[in-house]
Parts: sequence; C-alpha cells; structure tokens
Amino acid sequence: MEPGEAHVARPSAEMQSELVDVGLLVLRVAVGAMMLFGHGIGKAAKLGADPIRFPDPLGVGAAMSLYLATFSELICAALLIIGLATRLAAVPFLITMLVAAFIFHGDDPWGKKEFALLYAVPALVLALTGPGRWSVDGWWSRRKTG
Repeated sequence: MEPGEAHVARPSAEMQSELVDVGLLVLRVAVGAMMLFGHGIGKAAKLGADPIRFPDPLGVGAAMSLYLATFSELICAALLIIGLATRLAAVPFLITMLVAAFIFHGDDPWGKKEFALLYAVPALVLALTGPGRWSVDGWWSRRKTG
C-alpha cells in the first residue's frame, strides 16, 4: 500500500453473495408488506361493495380494474414477501405501479407519480434478479439441485 492510500476492506465473494441475498430478502419483505398492508388489504375490502366504485384507467371496467389492482397489491405482494414465484409475481406488481404512475396519475405533477414509481423500481429489480437464497423459490431451487 502506498503512503496516503486508504485501505478499504472488501468482503469475500462468499460474504458478498450472502449480503446480496439478505438485501433481496429485506427488499422483498419490506416492499411486499408495505404494499400488502398499506394498499392490498384495503382494496380487497372494496371487492364486496355494490356497486364497485374504482378508477378505470385501462377502460376494462371498474370491477375488473379493482380485481387486477387487488391481485397485484394483495396476492402478488404476499408472494413477494415469501419469495414464491417471485419474478412472475413482480410483473403484475410492476405493471400496476406503472399504470398508476403514468396513466392514472399521467396528468398529475411528479410528486403524484413518484410514490407509484418508488414501488415500481423494487418490482423491476426483483423481476430481474429473482428473490435470492432466503425465499421459497431459493429453497425449492436448492432442494431440486441438492
């Protein structure tokens, strides 16, 4: 090491891999739980209303829009939390957030879009990376190969 050069401790490859898996676990559980408890359960409670009053940003009808949003924000969020079918579950979650940001809030200022996009980014990350080791998907993969 040269004089004046700072030494930076770098984690081993094994430790780095473990940190990635822990990071994905925290991401999945935090985002999934915030969506499930903050939005999904509330939408599910609206399913029994007659008539259903819900925005219809895609033109598929208020009831279908509510069913799709509830599926994404309740079922897909729960799947993300446990890490089951993670990549697949992340897709409707991501689509719902993009619809919320760019269609439902399309004419609104950035601050209204930002909230949905803050959910969309981790959904995209999980769709690309998968759930990590500490998930049902990870357990199943280890079981099949081990």
